[in-house]
Amino acid sequence: MSSFHGERITTTVNKLREVCNDYEESNGCGDKTNYDFRFKMDDGTEFWVYDWKEYRWVGEDEVIDFHIGADSPSDSRKAFDHVHDLITWE
Repeated sequence: MSSFHGERITTTVNKLREVCNDYEESNGCGDKTNYDFRFKMDDGTEFWVYDWKEYRWVGEDEVIDFHIGADSPSDSRKAFDHVHDLITWE
């Protein structure tokens, strides 16, 4: 079960879509999350990247803080580094 351990990544929905094709979308105002992106690293570590309690429509190119949900604080930090590398690689 993943939990939030304090790691956040600042990016856009479209940037996350570019690096993750496994996600759930419910962009609206009714749920605690609008987007849940599921990642799995080569070593088997799984984690989620999600917006948290925006309670509003989130623009696809709007820069916001996304939470990282992982099994442990160390997995959360590893997940942050992984996503950061994916979205900044050109």
